[in-house]
Amino acid sequence: MNTAMISKNLGVLLLVEAASMLPSLLVAIIYKQNDISAFIITIIVLTIIGFIMYRIPARNKNFYTRDGFAIVSLGWILVSLFGALPFFISGAIPSYIDALFETVSGFTTTGSTILRDVESLPKGLLFWRSFTNWIGGMGVLVMMLAVLPAAGANTLHIMKAESPGPNPGKLVPKIGQSAKILYLMYIGLSLVQIVLLLIGGMPLFDTLIHTFSTAGTGGFSNMNNSVGAYNNLYFEIVIGVFMFLFGINFALYYQTLKGDIKSMIRDEEFRFYSFTAISAIVLITWNLWGSLFGTVWESLRHSFFQVSSIMTTTGFSSTNFDVWPVLSKTILIVLMFIGASAGSTGGGIKCLRFLLLFKTIKREVRRIIHPRAVYTVKYGGKTVSGDVLLGVMNYFFISIILFAISLILVSLDGFDMVSNFTAVAATINNIGPGLGMVGPTGNFADYSGLSKIVFSATMLFGRLEIYPMLILFAPTFWKRVNI
Repeated sequence: MNTAMISKNLGVLLLVEAASMLPSLLVAIIYKQNDISAFIITIIVLTIIGFIMYRIPARNKNFYTRDGFAIVSLGWILVSLFGALPFFISGAIPSYIDALFETVSGFTTTGSTILRDVESLPKGLLFWRSFTNWIGGMGVLVMMLAVLPAAGANTLHIMKAESPGPNPGKLVPKIGQSAKILYLMYIGLSLVQIVLLLIGGMPLFDTLIHTFSTAGTGGFSNMNNSVGAYNNLYFEIVIGVFMFLFGINFALYYQTLKGDIKSMIRDEEFRFYSFTAISAIVLITWNLWGSLFGTVWESLRHSFFQVSSIMTTTGFSSTNFDVWPVLSKTILIVLMFIGASAGSTGGGIKCLRFLLLFKTIKREVRRIIHPRAVYTVKYGGKTVSGDVLLGVMNYFFISIILFAISLILVSLDGFDMVSNFTAVAATINNIGPGLGMVGPTGNFADYSGLSKIVFSATMLFGRLEIYPMLILFAPTFWKRVNI
């Protein structure tokens, strides 16, 4: 392991985080609330520590795969630890564990919260809270590569470790250029949403908050009742549509911009993603119509918004879906696990993994019927290798184990099964709200410190797709042997 190069890149990451706090500091200064000094202190601390780490001399410039994984896992932990300081120093969140939970939830684009009254938070902290959603959506390391592509590492290893989905790749030969392209598309979509919300009459501050959280599929709002506080159909349509758009693989946007307009329609994952969302909307609309809402349009309105929110793992709410019929809530729980597309800002297990799982099951059924025949799994017209399919199977298996362990640990608090189950589901899949005490009108405040640490860990495991965090617990990972 090249510890010097790892330290240098982590130092750069902390410097980038310090720069990322400057807009929040500006907001705090404009509104003249009690969070100004908290941001100043944190920025100074980040700058000093980041500069010291960056100046560590590195004789060996070689960079290996596990070094990239180390930078990603340790980097996300570090930015969360330091990112919690403004909440803690300002006194807005007196408990550091609570502040860490809120920050991890922001960077991992989960959107779960321990705050009982979000609207009482100072404006600068509200801005930082949602800005962490925006930063974490595309990835804090991808942002580092976009602004400082010459950090000195073989950045392909970093991008592979942080990219969501089982098949990360480059848009163009140079990784730094790929990161810039991703962020340009990300910024472009964000700007379009900002304009549309402003046209609809949403205040500028609220527009920025909700756009950051939509783009990052994080779901942090500056309103206690989330998007439902506005009771505005136009806002719900704009945010709902953009939640769906940010749940699409960004590589498809790039191909479309290059002129391959049909690429999105041809993509199997996009068709699976769209079909699943539309099917869920239709079923929930049918289930809500007459039982909870008087008209089909009112049912469709809330069904569309919540399906888009939950499937993309954003976590906004337009209404209290915790009081919906059992069928509707069950469908939402299923969508929690399916998640968005690989290569999007959304979380969950990802549509691509489910698609490959179904194809693998179909192949095994055929093998049983015709044992001498040779069947392959194809995606996009190409044969999927056995290693990729094995990786998908392993991911499902490890996810189940991690989910079970986390559920057992948080059950020590003695809360009801529905709350515990959906709380773990919401954090490991980076969704935000669950059902019961962690529903759209609730929060995670009543859980113990141990449970909040478990939830923070599951959020990181979920956002980084398990392996970058899991290898930290492997003794051989820390041996000074380059592989």
